[in-house]
Amino acid sequence: MPQVRRFSQLTLARQELVRMMQAVNFGELQCILVKDGDPIFADGSAVIVDVKLDKEESSRPQLALEDFELTIEIVRLLSRLDDLTNGTIKSLEVRAGIPRRLLLEMRMQHFRIDSSWRT
Repeated sequence: MPQVRRFSQLTLARQELVRMMQAVNFGELQCILVKDGDPIFADGSAVIVDVKLDKEESSRPQLALEDFELTIEIVRLLSRLDDLTNGTIKSLEVRAGIPRRLLLEMRMQHFRIDSSWRT
């Protein structure tokens, strides 16, 4: 299957995740369910925004675009969601609208020792 490289190629759920990261800009997304590889924002999901008071912050320019090329970090994040299939994003750290660190939760029976989780 060809790798998705553009925003317009994403499912609506994945587009919502990308837009949420862009809107947060600096902060963290927490407790996002993942079903069949797609993120689901539920009542338990939370957004933590890191606001810098020592300078004026501007919004991400991509928010105004209908389509754009995905960064390698977003492609890697989506690949992890494909691997996870079903589980929970416990924490997704966002810096400058880009995913930087990901904590996943999955059922023990779905974790494979030979998987590429560490690469």
